[in-house]
Amino acid sequence: MNWKYLFSQSLAANSERLHFAAHSHHLWPDASQKGQMAAWQDAGVLADHKWEKIMGPVWSEAQQHVADELNLPDPTTICFAPNTHDFLVPLVSTITAHPVRVLATEGEFHSFGRQMARWVEAGKVVLETVPPEALLETARTAQFDLIYTSHVLFNSGTVISDLDKLAALARPEGPWLVIDGYHGFMAMETDLSAIADRAFYLAGGYKYAMAGEGVCFLHAPPGYAERPVVTGWYAAFDDLALPPGEVGYAPDGRRFLGSTFDPSGLYRFNAVQNMLRDEGLTTTVISDHVANLQEQFLAAQPLPDFVLLNPTGQLPHARFLAFKGERAAMLHRSLAEQNVTTDVRGDVLRIGFALYHDPEDVTRLIRILAELV
Repeated sequence: MNWKYLFSQSLAANSERLHFAAHSHHLWPDASQKGQMAAWQDAGVLADHKWEKIMGPVWSEAQQHVADELNLPDPTTICFAPNTHDFLVPLVSTITAHPVRVLATEGEFHSFGRQMARWVEAGKVVLETVPPEALLETARTAQFDLIYTSHVLFNSGTVISDLDKLAALARPEGPWLVIDGYHGFMAMETDLSAIADRAFYLAGGYKYAMAGEGVCFLHAPPGYAERPVVTGWYAAFDDLALPPGEVGYAPDGRRFLGSTFDPSGLYRFNAVQNMLRDEGLTTTVISDHVANLQEQFLAAQPLPDFVLLNPTGQLPHARFLAFKGERAAMLHRSLAEQNVTTDVRGDVLRIGFALYHDPEDVTRLIRILAELV
């Protein structure tokens, strides 16, 4: 199958480009433009009253899309924000221990790593990082207030498979488990129904959800972090008439809301989700398409001097291939000169496949690599 027609505008904008970084910045489908224009239309027609629609049907539709994808029992546990950092800070602010004791893997993303490093400098956090294979054993020592792990590690594509066992350790009084699902959400089938009452889960639309930036979300289990210390006035959006001095919170996931935000990401997200539904494109269907392209690429052995960190025989599998080698950065630059987009993290070259690729694209990439390596 070929689904390039769903991305006609993004592909036409740079027709000679080969964009193999869908895991980093996914090209936007045509439906996202329709969502963007719907946001503008509502702003023009409704003006001040647009927020009633945004925080009503637009918000609840987006919640339902996320809940359906993750098999969450209650969509109202979901809150949206411009980025995942806007959830991390309020969440940690709610932990009463000082300093906060945090356990994480060695492969967490830059936003988490930078914030934790600064909190460690300031004496607000004691951080322990471990290899992913040691995470569960270390977590069982019961020495932590917060356990933070990616579902799929961004640098290696390693999948953490012990989420249920980690969630079994979580308690409202601590520790709390936060799952960073940014490289898992809509990249692999994910069922959180069994741990939804004990685990936080955050992700966003920038990658596999194809909705662009500005639309991240947090699933917050009831009874956990009920009154974030870092908070914005939208967290009391239901009742703005509270007496002075009273700090009210929404009774659901909206307790993590901040302040005024750009809602266009929600519109794009809904439009793309509806497109996928209409096309019958489930996460499984897309993953199967990507897996076939990955196998085609690997069969050609295009990077003989590199080590594949996430072999495809390991299921579930990330939507990208992570190749480790000394020439990763140099090859990334050489590919860019050929109008081929990949990305690099240190000595790891990442190549990500998507719906807007077909076997001919993979053949072109193999041919270009043959000339470079």
